Amino acid sequence: MISIDLKNAAQKQTLKGFGTSACWWSQNVADKKTADELSDLLYTDKGLNLNIYRFNVGGGWNDENCRVANPWRKCESFYIYDDKNEEEGYHGGGYDFSRDKNAYDFMKLCISKGSIDTVILFANSPHYSFTGSGQASGSLMHHTCNLPESNYRRFAEYFLDITEHFIADGIPVNYISPINEPQWKWGGSYVWQEGCHYEPEEMLKVFHIFAEELEKRKLNVKLYGPESGEIGGFTERYLELFLGDSLIMKHLGAFALHSYHVDNNTEIRENFREKVIEKHPEIRFDMSEWCELPCKSHTKTIKSALIIARIIGWDLSLLGTESWTSWVAVNQISNRENNEKDFSDGLLSATDDFSYYYIAKRYYGFLHFTKFLPAGSVVTDTGYEAEDGLNVFTFLGRNNEEIAVFVNEGGAKDVSIISDSENMNIYCTTQQKNFNRDYNGRFNGAVHIKRNSVTTVVLWK
Repeated sequence: MISIDLKNAAQKQTLKGFGTSACWWSQNVADKKTADELSDLLYTDKGLNLNIYRFNVGGGWNDENCRVANPWRKCESFYIYDDKNEEEGYHGGGYDFSRDKNAYDFMKLCISKGSIDTVILFANSPHYSFTGSGQASGSLMHHTCNLPESNYRRFAEYFLDITEHFIADGIPVNYISPINEPQWKWGGSYVWQEGCHYEPEEMLKVFHIFAEELEKRKLNVKLYGPESGEIGGFTERYLELFLGDSLIMKHLGAFALHSYHVDNNTEIRENFREKVIEKHPEIRFDMSEWCELPCKSHTKTIKSALIIARIIGWDLSLLGTESWTSWVAVNQISNRENNEKDFSDGLLSATDDFSYYYIAKRYYGFLHFTKFLPAGSVVTDTGYEAEDGLNVFTFLGRNNEEIAVFVNEGGAKDVSIISDSENMNIYCTTQQKNFNRDYNGRFNGAVHIKRNSVTTVVLWK
């Protein structure tokens, strides 16, 4: 029998929480009843009870020059481009904060419900009028920065104008993230979303100018990034460059990265933790974006829940990040003719106009962590190593509950648990059920883990 020792588990990093992104979908939520339902599912204890909100500062588009076909991925901008007044400076166009109204109103609704303590403003691209191609979807050549150096400060000023408006309107913006996945090719002959490539040195210059502008404006907001698109690659180089710039480090709130393309790789996570994260305890490291990519799991299958739960556990326990944020909360139903063939990658899946939506199975895989691990919970290490398809991730709750999340991608197993606790709850998700409470009673020292299941055990005195 497998044995898990919670009594003597070593304490590791303290969690800052969990979140998701409102990009690409929240601007389509016009109905107030639907907005209320979605905000409850994501940002209250009726649902995931997330505390991190990632809001996209869209780069806008020109109808005559936009190559992004999917209307969900055309991101409205608050900035009014006025080419007639460009010689007077970019403020000649001004701002219209009634734009992107649905997305903005949805964010305010979620904040009003009380669980959000972290708002991150992020940009996939600068405003299209600042770019070399005149588009927010990248340069006309792959792996080429679409933001001329002469516009770096212009970009920073525009972004911070928007940030200041949000703060003045009561939005508790903690972090700003001006660059997203700088290493990818973005642009070229085929585009599908906003994006902007930056070489490492270009990325550094942009962040330095943002730090200068934060100093100038005396804004109580921290830099967040560079949102590297992978754990490996240029990620260590990005950090090395940051560490060499004292002004950036003064204003850096978190070093953020994404854990794409390594869904079956534990070694790269452990190596990055040992080589980088453990050597810099003064830096907050966040995993700020992940979805199954490419998405091969149907939204209604237990496989999708197993994958997201395993990735969350690996990123917190093996990689050692302090928070975990999914990519979009809601994605379009991928097969509009047949919902039963939906391979969307969101936590929920919806029609384009949100006249219909449903909760994807992976939502429940996420819920197994968010329900019991508010900010202030601690990752622990029992020394258990995964075997026969069973991963076990352990934590100490904010009220000293002992929590174990079992992600079992193999056959049924019995597990012995060592603990001084007296009470036990067991919650389980399988293909047939969603986050059911299977047991509520006295701690009996063991738990049966069903095949292909996510199971959370909560113990307390």
